[in-house]
Amino acid sequence: MKFHLWVPNLFGFQGGIQVYSRFLLQAIQNIYPQSEYDIFVKHDVSTSSDFVYLPQTRFHFSGEHSDNIRTPIFASQIITQGCLKRPDLIISCHINFTVAAYRLKQLTGIPYFTIGHGIDAWNIEDPLMKKALHDADLILTGGNYTRERLIKEQNFHPDKVLVLFNTFNANRLKIAPKPEKLLQRYNLKPDEPIILTVARLSESEQYKGYDKILTALPKIRQHIPNVKYILVGKGKDKYRVQQLISQYELEESVILAGYIPDEELTEHYNLCDVFAMPSKAEGFGIVYLEALACGKPVLAGNQDGAVDPLCQGELGALINPDDSDAIAQTLIQILQGEYQNPLLYQPQELRKKVIERFGFESFELTLSNYLKHHFNNS
Repeated sequence: MKFHLWVPNLFGFQGGIQVYSRFLLQAIQNIYPQSEYDIFVKHDVSTSSDFVYLPQTRFHFSGEHSDNIRTPIFASQIITQGCLKRPDLIISCHINFTVAAYRLKQLTGIPYFTIGHGIDAWNIEDPLMKKALHDADLILTGGNYTRERLIKEQNFHPDKVLVLFNTFNANRLKIAPKPEKLLQRYNLKPDEPIILTVARLSESEQYKGYDKILTALPKIRQHIPNVKYILVGKGKDKYRVQQLISQYELEESVILAGYIPDEELTEHYNLCDVFAMPSKAEGFGIVYLEALACGKPVLAGNQDGAVDPLCQGELGALINPDDSDAIAQTLIQILQGEYQNPLLYQPQELRKKVIERFGFESFELTLSNYLKHHFNNS
C-alpha cells in the first residue's frame, strides 16, 4: 500500500500538532511496515537525527520557500504528487489541508482522513471546508471534546468522527525527588510547596489560565505563606504577567522560568507539588499527561478538552477556569493533602493509569483498528 501524509511541521517546531503527527507516522509504519510513505511537510526544510522512520519513506519539504509563496507551492505539490502516485490513503494531519484532499478526491477518487486537534476544528463556517469535511472518509480528533463539538456544529453522524487520543512518550518521564539543581537554580527549599504551569505566554493563548493562578495566589498565600508558583514559557504576554505580579505583590512567590529545553521538562514536573493549568479553550493538553506520568496531582479547567486527559476528574481536579476562588481553594486542598480524590496522592498509580489509557501502545492499537476497518470496507 501507499500512504501520503500531509503535515505542517515534524522536525523544527515541536507543538502539540507536530508531536501528534510524529506519533501518527510512527504508529502507521509499525502497523504497515511494508508500505510506501510520502510525507509532505509544509514548514520544515529537513529531517532530524532523533526521528526513526522506514527506509521506504520519502520526505518532501516546502519550508525553504518564503512565507508568501509557501502555501501555493505546498498545495501544488500535494495535488500533483497525489495525481501522479495515486496513494491508497491520504491523511491530512491538519484540518486546514482538508480542502486540498477534497479536490484531489474529486479528481482521482483517492480516499482521505483528516485530523481535528482543537480550536482549529471548532466553529467552522467556510462552506468549502464544510463540504471537504463531509466528504472525508474519516475524521479523527485528539479527544472527545473536539469530537462532540464537530458532531454538533457540523451535524455529522457519530461514526464519521472518531477519537484517536493524544499520546506521549512515557519513557522519557519518570517519578523522582525534587531535583537539587533546580532547587538551587530557583533558590527554593525542598519543603516549599510548588505550583507549576508549562505554557506559551502568548497573547493568543491567555485561555490557558496562568493569569487566573496569579489572581488566586493571594488567597493561597493566606493559607500557605511559603507557596511558590513557577511559570515555564516565553512569549509576548510576559509583560502582562509581570504587571499582575506587581499588582498583587507576588514578587516573592512567582518565578518566571522562561523557556526551558525539552530535556529539562521532566525535572520541572518533579520539582512541583501540583501541576495547574486551568484552561478554557484547550483541545486536549499533552502537558497534563506528562505531569501525571511523573505522578503529580493535576488541576485543569472543566470547560474544554482538558476533561479528557483527566478522565472527567478521575485522574485530577477539574474546576471552573473563570473562578479564581475555586482555583485557590482547590489548590489549597491539594497542597494540604485534603483533596477528596485520594488517587492524586498515589504517584505510581497515577502514572500507571495515564500510561494505560494514553500511552503509545493504546494509540497504535486504536489507529490500527480504524485503518483496518477502512481498508476492509473500501
